[in-house]
Amino acid sequence: MDRTISLPADAPRSLSVPRVTLRVQKGPDKGREVTFEKDEVLVGTAEGADLRLSDPTVSRNHCVIRASSQGFVLRDLGSTNGSRIDGVLVREAIAHLGATLDLGGTRVKLVAERGQLEMPLSATERFGRLLGRSVAMRRLFALLERVAASDATVLVEGETGTGKDAVAEAVHQHSRRSKGPLVVVDCGAIPPNLMESELFGHEKGAFTGADQRRIGALEEAHGGTLFLDEIGELPLALQPKLLRVLESREVKRIGANVAKAVDVRVVAATNRDLREEVNRGGFRQDLYYRLEVVRVRLPPLRERLDDVPVLIEHFRSTLWHTGDPPQIPDEAMAQLLAHSWPGNVRELRNAVERAMVYADVPLEAAASVGATGRDDSDEPVDLSVPFKTAKATLVERFERRYLGALLKTTGGNVSEAARRTGLDRVYLLKLLKQLGMRSS
Repeated sequence: MDRTISLPADAPRSLSVPRVTLRVQKGPDKGREVTFEKDEVLVGTAEGADLRLSDPTVSRNHCVIRASSQGFVLRDLGSTNGSRIDGVLVREAIAHLGATLDLGGTRVKLVAERGQLEMPLSATERFGRLLGRSVAMRRLFALLERVAASDATVLVEGETGTGKDAVAEAVHQHSRRSKGPLVVVDCGAIPPNLMESELFGHEKGAFTGADQRRIGALEEAHGGTLFLDEIGELPLALQPKLLRVLESREVKRIGANVAKAVDVRVVAATNRDLREEVNRGGFRQDLYYRLEVVRVRLPPLRERLDDVPVLIEHFRSTLWHTGDPPQIPDEAMAQLLAHSWPGNVRELRNAVERAMVYADVPLEAAASVGATGRDDSDEPVDLSVPFKTAKATLVERFERRYLGALLKTTGGNVSEAARRTGLDRVYLLKLLKQLGMRSS
């Protein structure tokens, strides 16, 4: 059972942000405006845009502007003519109050209004398997609590390792469908030629190899929830068929003559922004809007670093099964807080679990790259170097760091180092010699 970590008594119950209006100052839609009433505003020519423009130099899904504790974050969605803040072309950047945004041939200004916009925060630090005390997570929990009580289709967006599957599971568990099935389909793991049968099922003899009837995931999830993970990988040819099912609530197996009614709630997840895929032509706009009845964005761990100690304490208590778990030194904790966590919560959990396994090895060795305070994925890649050479360099760098920390812990005792790592002593000596490292 998950251990509850109580919120401080003085924890705020709402987030106050300045009330802001996006006002068009230049272009065919001059004078049009929209005031922030939610976390994020979509700007573009698409029918579902919050600030819908008619300027042909503006893309369908041009950019989004998201309210955050640092300011208003503008992110361009791969638009044709780009987005500029105060004349500077940006992909993603903070726009402060009073800034002018040039989107194609349209200029928009962030105008401060009187009063504050109050965004509710959850009174709890947990929703299902999701855990966090940060404002970002408690804002998310407040949204999910309302979403779970409805039957609305949900689109969950977030980077790899943020917990999109945990959102789907928690929404199902807290809904009226909790006693029904939760069926998971990983759209990125199923070959395209099998995806249609996986979703819709088939009748016996419908195609070569169909030697028996198959019930598809949509039928299997009847009365419950269907979780479509990595929905962005769904083949373009199948997207209109899924759209028809979502609208009609009827599914027809391959080879069948009659459609069957299904009562199913759909939760879809992706590590991409599907609005960018719509701009590129890789995802249907109409299916996107059908899935985005409620859109949920999972913040990456680097945007909620104040949750790192809470998550570490949780993982320490759940991963250690006998006695008290080993303490994590202050220096190691500082390294964890300094890391950018490209693998998000999954990477943090793995780092803590390795630290539990190698309890007598410094965390920087046990957790490898995840606890060093640096992110090798941010380093520039020299494409002039052959792949084999680049890989060998990276492996050698890891071996030096790992073995250096290990020898420091064992006082240069190679036999003890070999025992702890599971390496043969002779092989370890050979490896140290190759790296030019001394055992004492």
